[in-house]
Formats: sequence, structure tokens, C-alpha cells
Amino acid sequence: MQRLLVAILCMLFVPAWLVAGDKKNDSGQVSSLKFAVLKSDNGKPVRNAAVILHPVGGGGKQLKGGLELKTNAEGKTESDGVPYGMLRVQVIAPGFQTFGQDYTINQPQQEVVIRLKRPQGQYSIYENHPDSSGESKPKDKQQE
Repeated sequence: MQRLLVAILCMLFVPAWLVAGDKKNDSGQVSSLKFAVLKSDNGKPVRNAAVILHPVGGGGKQLKGGLELKTNAEGKTESDGVPYGMLRVQVIAPGFQTFGQDYTINQPQQEVVIRLKRPQGQYSIYENHPDSSGESKPKDKQQE
């Protein structure tokens, strides 16, 4: 009977020790985060954007774990219980450039507004481009 009681107590308390040992500088404080994802050109909301949250450790290394949220029709999403510290936020939405930035979470409530840009054209050496005088150069660069 005594062995059973010891085994049950060990199962209850060992996971708490493992979790507590993973976070060395954890202050125990948590924040409520609200995100608004908008289009940069007109300020309209982006629906169904994936907002991915990753904890960041010392030296800027991304830690294991994370959370993925989806924006609603108003381009908003939120998460409660996010621990204080560095947080890497990545936003992915079809038809927009991927957004990524690190934020310091240090307040009980924080709101983050993210503006997504449309994809930009890529520079190609095979297209005509104006030189410094504003004139276009031929593709083959032959002199006449």
C-alpha cells in the first residue's frame, strides 16, 4: 500500500519538475495577446491568415513548441496565457508576403497590428531596365 502511494505521488509531481526545469528564466507572468492582420495597401482585414507564435530563447534561437492561430473575418485573433519573454511571430496568408518579427512580451495585455504586403516582382536580367539616364538599354547590349 505504501509503495502504491509513493508511485502515485511520483507520477503527480515528476511532470511538474520536468516542466519547471525547462524554463530557466520564467517569471511566471503571462500576457493576453491580440493580433490584427491588415492589408498594407488599403488597411482591410486579412481573413484566415495563419499567425504562428514561437518562443525565442537566448541568442535569438527559436525554442521547441509554439502555437498557430487563424484570423477571423475581421482579421483578428487572440491568445491568453502567453509567457513573458521573446516571441517570434510569423504570419502566412495566400497572396501575401510572409511576415516575421520578434516581439518582447512584457505587459499583461498587448495588441499587435501586422500589415501584410502583396508579393513584389523579381528583378530579371532578361528584361529591359532603364539606366541612370532613364533610357532603356537593349537586352543584348550591342552597339550600333
